[in-house]
This record gives sequence, C-alpha cells and structure tokens, in this order.
Amino acid sequence: MNISRREFIGTAAMAGATTLFGGGKDTFIWAYLVHLGMNSWADIKLDRWGKKTGLPAFTHSYMDYLRFDREQWDFVTGEMAKAGMNMIVIDLAEGVKYDSHPELAVKGSWSKEEMKKELGRLRGMGLEPIPKMNFSTCHDSWLKDYHRMVSSRKYYEVCSDLIKEVSELFGHPRYLHLGYDEENYVNQAQYEFVVVRQGELWWHDFLWFAKAAEAAGMRPWIWSDYYHKHEEEFLRRMPKSVLQSNWYYGNDFDPKTSAAAKTYLAFDKAGFDQVPCGSNWATDQNFGLTADFAKRNISKEHLKGFLMAPWTRTLNAFRQKDGEAIDLVKAAMKVSTL
Repeated sequence: MNISRREFIGTAAMAGATTLFGGGKDTFIWAYLVHLGMNSWADIKLDRWGKKTGLPAFTHSYMDYLRFDREQWDFVTGEMAKAGMNMIVIDLAEGVKYDSHPELAVKGSWSKEEMKKELGRLRGMGLEPIPKMNFSTCHDSWLKDYHRMVSSRKYYEVCSDLIKEVSELFGHPRYLHLGYDEENYVNQAQYEFVVVRQGELWWHDFLWFAKAAEAAGMRPWIWSDYYHKHEEEFLRRMPKSVLQSNWYYGNDFDPKTSAAAKTYLAFDKAGFDQVPCGSNWATDQNFGLTADFAKRNISKEHLKGFLMAPWTRTLNAFRQKDGEAIDLVKAAMKVSTL
C-alpha cells in the first residue's frame, strides 16, 4: 500500500510511534549538515580564511560561548521539512553539555534535556537526527586539552565516553558521522599546533573509532578524502561497514579529468555504500551535478542518498545561503527517480 509522507507522519503520531520518517534502513537519504558547535577551526589564521571563504572572522576562531541563533535553526529545519528532506546531520562539537565531560562545554551549550526535546521536535517534522562529532585532528579543537592528547590512553577514554553518551542521547541512531577529513599538513599549514596521524597509527585510530561507534549501536560514517592519497590501501583496508561520503564542490564530473568522479566509480566497484556530498559553497551547480552523476553511475544497491553541506553556520547571517542550499536539494529531489 502506498501512502503519502503526510499520511505516514500523521499515522505515526496517532500511534505514538518512535519510528522515524526516513529512519528505515531502505529509505533513500536526503540529508543536510548543520552546525551546533563551531569550535572546530580554532587554530586557523583568520585573515587567510576570512578572505578565502568570505565568512565573518569570528566563525573561524575559538570562542568560549556558543555561536548559535535559534531563529536560523528553526528556519533551516522548517525549510528542510517543507522540501521533503528526511535527515539532519548535526555537528555537535561543543554544542552539548556532556555528562561524562562537562569541561568541553562553553557558555550556552545545550543541556541534554534541551537536546532531547529538540530531537523529538525534529522527528515530529519527519527529520531523522544523526550526530556528527569530528575526530579529525584538523577539526577536533572542540576537545579542548584532549585535542593535544591524540592517540593517548586518556584520549581514547574521553572519545569512548563521548561516543557512548551521544548514542544514548540520540536514542541509538543509525549512524555516527566521525568526520575524519583533511587530516594532513596542507590543511593545517596555517595552524599554530599541527597533528597528523599517518601510516599504521592512522589506521589504528580510525578502526578504533569505527569499532567504538559500532559498539554503541551506530554505523560509522566518514568523509572519504583520505582515499585520494591512499587509493589502493583505502580500498583494501577500509571496512565495508563504513558509510562513505566523498565530498566534491566543483562542476567537473568527467571520469577522465575528475578525481571525484573516479572516486565515486571506484567506491561503487569496490562495493562501498555511499552518500555523495555536494554543496553550494563554491558553485550553485554542484549539488545537481553530483546527484545526476551518482544516479547514473552508482548502483542502486550502494547509493544510499545525498548530503548537502553548505558549510554555513547556524547564524542569521547565513539565512540566504541556507535557503539557496535547500532549494538546490529540493530541485534535485524533483528530478530524482530513486
């Protein structure tokens, strides 16, 4: 029996169900990345990145308070629901007061009670909330002192505590996005403190995080850019249980010239499940082109959905950019045959 999205949500609400729209394992994902916490770029030199991104300088610096506008959050989530999207990936960082490590909080960090209430609201809107905690050494300054204890016994203890707590907070969600992008010197060249795991240590720690997520009942999900410099090794050693989001924000999808196109094809051939990530960060054409290429070239078995990452912040200053990003997803959904 086929029912509409509105009928489904209404039926679930009447039954008091906890099943999420978009929560079924076979439901095609249309996801959007939002940021609750923003202390993930604390060491970046503001003059360089302010000029490169056009973003206000304070969005790239470490602050002891939560930079967050509720009006923008409500706008984004409301527009997502109107567009028919079904998943919201929430980059938590310092945005939550963790019981296990309250020292990571800043002024304005959400209590767990606040987060639970908001998760219920999102589910009622048809949006499946998925937690993201970036454990790349390029984006883990939200860990405060532990950011400088990478691969130590204390580091593993803290990260394990956080993963378990977030799983419980989100009601044991299907996925945990571990980030794990841009852990290299090039992306940290302007940092005052540089940490780059490589070789066996990178694999040891990554596999540790993947197992920690799985032990807490969540499928690990990562940015896939480590593949670009370690192709053979990545294909050989990366578990198929890890959901892959290769990210690419340009317009070249010719397999002869595009590393992104080659990556999507290689992952499909190797049997990885994928949620390709596009954006309006650099061009308005990228997301539609990403969806079109993926639908034509990735098998239905392994194409699990799409993720829009506009790299905005949850601040009113980004109202137009977020609105444009959601419109691009809506347009891609209209032409999708999946």
